[in-house]
Amino acid sequence: MENVLRPLIVIGGSVLLTLVIGWATDLLLRKADARHSETPLWGLLRRGRIPYQLVLCAAMLRGAYDEAQVLREHRIGIGQTLTLVLIGSAAWLVIRIAAAVVETSYSRYARMHRDPARVRRVRTQVTLIMRVVAAIVGVVAVAAMLLTFPAMRAAGASLLASAGLLGIVAGVAAQSTLSNMFAGLQIAFGDMVRIGDTVVVDGEWGTVEEITLTFLTVRTWDERRITMPVSYFTSKPFENWSRGGAQMTGIVYWHLDHSAPMDAMREKLRDILRECPAWDGRAYDLTVTDSTPNTMQVRALVTAKDADDIWKVRVTVREQMIRWLTDHHPYALPRVNTADSAPPPGSNGARSSASPDGAPRRIHEPPRQSR
Repeated sequence: MENVLRPLIVIGGSVLLTLVIGWATDLLLRKADARHSETPLWGLLRRGRIPYQLVLCAAMLRGAYDEAQVLREHRIGIGQTLTLVLIGSAAWLVIRIAAAVVETSYSRYARMHRDPARVRRVRTQVTLIMRVVAAIVGVVAVAAMLLTFPAMRAAGASLLASAGLLGIVAGVAAQSTLSNMFAGLQIAFGDMVRIGDTVVVDGEWGTVEEITLTFLTVRTWDERRITMPVSYFTSKPFENWSRGGAQMTGIVYWHLDHSAPMDAMREKLRDILRECPAWDGRAYDLTVTDSTPNTMQVRALVTAKDADDIWKVRVTVREQMIRWLTDHHPYALPRVNTADSAPPPGSNGARSSASPDGAPRRIHEPPRQSR
């Protein structure tokens, strides 16, 4: 009877005590979160209740397993398993606590600073710091798990002796991976590109959605995701429209007839922008930038607070100006000129639009000889 009750008491008591301590800790965290609503720390710490309970349960079972005297023939294997669970859950708990602390610091910084560019920069750095912390804790946890095996401890000396050679081989084999990792750190702390920045890479316009230690994801305007190694941004030129501020100046071009009413178009541009919510009111302009024998190029400059709004302003101005010209000044639209050309001064009426036999001919073309 004792052989049955003792394991049940030890194992059941460990599990029950773990549940009670976990419930009490979660209750305290909920009360602290309700009392200190200005900080999300206590609410974020509640995310670690599962690894916290695993640590408690594994530690209690590991300490009380010898007293349970159950499955004695498997005592070493069960003890090893409980040790591995304890190390893994402890690493999980450390990552959750570190994430809560870092996220709280970022939230406090975001409330204190209203500059979106600085907030995005810190967000990028925080994200990469958490990935580095998680990678380091994971590597340490795996190493600690391996060292619990006697065979691995015996091989530790030889591994340390050959660490230099292994490091050289690993560095050569993982050269691209290591370069991407260092490029990710350079991007994070060099403030080259941040999460939320509007960039143009390989002719694609989009917003930086995710930055890791090895790759970067850009979400394009049509909801596609472009994933590329972070080393791309340290080795090739790219456009960052959010660098130094999100305000932008946009350009709209038209090819119009030389008779287009420029003064009326400037007034119409002003009216269009005043009714466009995306225009930030900073500046606008309309000028003739080029001319060809058939048309002239008219350019409008408009401004907006960011890349999304500048796109809206440009398409609105282009569409409404063309509609206004079509309705009120159709002569200003480009057309093929089929009218007779004016003769040069002093030609004494040499210009003719047709030959004597009725066939059209060019100006100053000699009349055809009749046969």
